[in-house]
Amino acid sequence: MGSACIKVTKYFLFLFNLLFFILGAVILGFGVWILADRSSFISVLQTSSSSLKVGASVFIGVGAVTMFMGFLGCIGAIKEVRCLLGLYFAFLLLILIAQVTAGALFYFNMGQLKEEMGNVVTKLIQNYKDGHEDRLQEAWDYVQAQVKCCGWVSFYNWTDNAELMNHTGVTYPCSCEDQEGDDSFPVKTGFCEAPEGNRTESGNNPELWPVYREGCMKKVQVWLQENMGIILGVCVGVAVTELLGMLLSICLCRHIHSEDYSKVPKY
Repeated sequence: MGSACIKVTKYFLFLFNLLFFILGAVILGFGVWILADRSSFISVLQTSSSSLKVGASVFIGVGAVTMFMGFLGCIGAIKEVRCLLGLYFAFLLLILIAQVTAGALFYFNMGQLKEEMGNVVTKLIQNYKDGHEDRLQEAWDYVQAQVKCCGWVSFYNWTDNAELMNHTGVTYPCSCEDQEGDDSFPVKTGFCEAPEGNRTESGNNPELWPVYREGCMKKVQVWLQENMGIILGVCVGVAVTELLGMLLSICLCRHIHSEDYSKVPKY
């Protein structure tokens, strides 16, 4: 390989690692989002899903190491240091394996995540208390209002809440209230009473609730599929980028015939 080819490979590898650094930041961002989200399905699910927390931690770790390795690859390429390029290749291979593991963990646990979500929401609805400040309750209220759904399978899931059904008048979950075209916030929480004219002898009749009829289960599944698809798509893109980086680094490393440690930056 001529010196001109080596120079072209070197600068291609530098540009590649700059992109690699940015992609690592994206992976890190996904992991942080999963753990820090407090206003969507993830907030409800992560309270009981150990696999989701583990997967998010893997993404954070992989993203941080990926950014570091991108930085290391840039130095190794520009300074033409074989030891750095070799170390870069080895760690890049380990990162690729870790990312494939994390992606497989998310993909093959989709069914388990849906089941866990159903169990968490069903229990949450049964134990929901009016006027009680609870982060999980607030997150589910936000989900119902934002997605325009009520309950898990249907709004009838709320009939399992003893406190709600003990009301003599028509009382319903406030966050479920059907407000067409109204996306105003803050989200209503707790239980709301219908006007006095809706009071019936049969007590709190769910058929008279002015709420969304559709449950959140289908919308949650669609939401999970869309977001997991984005995450897995980013991982595939990063994996392809990593394979190209490994190829470029090993080619450059093989054609650097002498080490010059004076090129290694000193701090």
